[in-house]
Amino acid sequence: MKKITKETYLQWYEDMLFWRKFEDKLAAVYIQQKVRGFLHLYNGQEAVLAGSLHAMDLTKDRMITAYRNHVQPIGMGVDPKRVMAELFGKATGTSQGLGGSMHIFSREHRFHGGHGIVGGQIPLGAGMAFGDKYHDRDNVTLCYMGDGAVRQGSLHESFNLAMLWKLPVVFICENNGYAMGTSVERTANHTDIWKLGLGYEMPCGPVDGMNPVKVAEAVDEAIQRARRGDGPTFLEMKTYRYRGHSMSDAQHYRTKDEVAEYQKIDPITQVKDIILEKKYATEDEIAEIDKRVKDKVKECEKFAEESPFPEKNVMYDAVYEQEDYPFLPHKL
Repeated sequence: MKKITKETYLQWYEDMLFWRKFEDKLAAVYIQQKVRGFLHLYNGQEAVLAGSLHAMDLTKDRMITAYRNHVQPIGMGVDPKRVMAELFGKATGTSQGLGGSMHIFSREHRFHGGHGIVGGQIPLGAGMAFGDKYHDRDNVTLCYMGDGAVRQGSLHESFNLAMLWKLPVVFICENNGYAMGTSVERTANHTDIWKLGLGYEMPCGPVDGMNPVKVAEAVDEAIQRARRGDGPTFLEMKTYRYRGHSMSDAQHYRTKDEVAEYQKIDPITQVKDIILEKKYATEDEIAEIDKRVKDKVKECEKFAEESPFPEKNVMYDAVYEQEDYPFLPHKL
């Protein structure tokens, strides 16, 4: 694994803080109805992404996830201004404003969505890994899912084929404790989700998903196994989300005290404490990073606000292949 250095910690702090503040801004503009539809925020889970990116080779490895997917493409190299524009429904967005919150996508940066169907991305992740193996490419796919998605039958079908064909895929469950509003304890008679891999003799295990170092170590081992041709791994990242399942979630299923307890192990705070403890940066240098992040979020908002909405014909062109399709409203 690449060494975890002073630069790593400083990068982690700036990245995770930016992802958090980027989504805090999304929450604010959602209330103003500038972002519409559903909005699922990643607050609290940033260490899973930060650690994973450290272990990946971003020149060739792929990522696919569910609908809590705004900051992952940014980590993979997508311009955050385009991500915010997509959420605003603007033509400069990653999908020309037609995908919105749950469907961020960038083939160029090997980020394959953003999927609104619970568990829908799991067989797709296995399929991408199959394509890489079939074409003898040295790529690994990281396929993320929530704790609710592991109850889908498609997970078991994908696990079976991934082991049978030794596909270069790392399955990662981001277990934040609640599938929408349903606790893990109420969805099955076992709470150790990682043990689902045992039925397929798939290497598997739990990981502290609030610590980017632990994440990086586990994901690196899994990626190396996949790259050697030894097949998939299933990791359960034990993490937590500080906001609701989506912006419409009243969060009646948990207490404020529970959230406060998990905020004591906030991944951003953990990384900041190490930076100060090891004297990787001073308080003044941390303040400079904070200001840089704040300015960057403002730039993203300004870009999204000032971008135009897509022309209506773009929507029709994306839906209808036949150019002279006779039943479009403007042709009737």
